[in-house]
Amino acid sequence: MEGTARGTPGGREAAAYKTGYRWWQLGLGVVCMVMIANMQYGWTLFVNPINDKFHWGRTAIQVAFTIFVVAETWLVPIEGYLVDRYGPRVVAMAGGGLCAIAWSLNSVADSLSTLYVAAAIGGVGAGAVYGTCVGNALKWFPDRRGLAAGLTAMGFGVGSALTVVPIANMIKAQGYEHTFLVFGIGQGLIVLFLAWFMAPPSASFTAPGILEARVYGGRQFSTADMLKTPVFWVMYAMFVMMAAGGLMATAQLAPIAKDFKVADVPVSILGLTLPALSFALTIDRVLNGITRPFFGWVSDKIGREITMFVAFSIEGIGIFLLSRYGQDPLVFVLLSGLVFFAWGEIYSLFPATCGDTYGTQHAAANAGLLYTAKGTAALLVPFTSVLSARSGGWETVFLLASALNLIAAVMALAVLRPMRRRLAQASGATPPSPAALAPEF
Repeated sequence: MEGTARGTPGGREAAAYKTGYRWWQLGLGVVCMVMIANMQYGWTLFVNPINDKFHWGRTAIQVAFTIFVVAETWLVPIEGYLVDRYGPRVVAMAGGGLCAIAWSLNSVADSLSTLYVAAAIGGVGAGAVYGTCVGNALKWFPDRRGLAAGLTAMGFGVGSALTVVPIANMIKAQGYEHTFLVFGIGQGLIVLFLAWFMAPPSASFTAPGILEARVYGGRQFSTADMLKTPVFWVMYAMFVMMAAGGLMATAQLAPIAKDFKVADVPVSILGLTLPALSFALTIDRVLNGITRPFFGWVSDKIGREITMFVAFSIEGIGIFLLSRYGQDPLVFVLLSGLVFFAWGEIYSLFPATCGDTYGTQHAAANAGLLYTAKGTAALLVPFTSVLSARSGGWETVFLLASALNLIAAVMALAVLRPMRRRLAQASGATPPSPAALAPEF
């Protein structure tokens, strides 16, 4: 198990809180997440160039995005089990290698089938890295799960912000094929190097200031036990509702900007001028990253469900406003930023809530299974292109996404909150207030 896995730092766990060793482990995970961010968030930059060369159609090309997300998410429970069993090092290293292979294959893909195979390989690799880093963060930070999961997920959300402009420029100057190859190999090698230093805490590690029994009543749920609880399925449904709208925006932002006729219109904010699409992608990546530790930290203080209600409501309203006023270039940039800011927090709130509810021992596998909701939501992405084509615009898609977000917001308080309380009481514990669990840094 995790306490005997290769790479466990032995007696250092007892001093990890004071020496900062666990923060070092968190930092490794954050950087690894930065390195795989382009696998998802940089994809939209390649869609139009690929279609311009091969004329396969955007809907067919976006199937690759769906395959990637499905492979990235649906295999995470298995990868999480391997992390729980053998430690994070070997799983993360394998993931980094697969990511490099995937984008290298994209660089020479001359058929949709090759593009789809590369997407599957990349999804498995990115999922291995993602599941490893989030699971390891949940184990090292039982006292600050929201913040730790948020900082880790921030790497995935904000990582591509640093490379949006370089990738766009390289595509224009040297072609998308060369860009796939250079960034794919570079990102993969960095993950391989950093993963070598990753290690889990021992089974006996407990951060000062928190007693797990106060949260779980001493019970650590296995994945099989978790699946038997209605709470998991409520969280899963809410995750799907929230992920669907954000994935649509992630995959379709460039086509939406083109259809709104704002993609290449210059926009100036605080003295910086960029084409609206490039500006939106850069700001969106930053906000999509910042929101994860921010709302994770907030949820550590005021509770998971209250935070969900606030963030999910903002997301629903933001998507609705974007559908109404997104044809203005400046408004498009600002509202797309708001949408991503209110969406990215799902990748900190849901893993933290899962860890709170079901314990630390099987955290990587349990959070990984919940993360498959993202893959389920990804199945809806290709249909957004079809729906927009049939309805003559994006308004119907936006309205549907907005409604799903608002429904999830209400469910957080009206359904999830009372159900989690009943589960905690049945397990022999009364959940303490978030403030009571929060130690000082």
